[in-house]
Amino acid sequence: MNDQAKTPASPLKTCPICGKPQAQATRPFCSPRCRDVDLNRWLKGSYVIPGRDDETDDVE
Repeated sequence: MNDQAKTPASPLKTCPICGKPQAQATRPFCSPRCRDVDLNRWLKGSYVIPGRDDETDDVE
């Protein structure tokens, strides 16, 4: 038998919040709780890419 047939094609991915293995129903998270934690971080603005102070908005 071929050893490649026994091993998965890609390594198991982990939840970006807690590091546990992903669940199929809540991918890429492991649970609804971690999915909600991520959504809360987005809504609070925790995932922000800081801009430079010298940027100005050109509104005409």
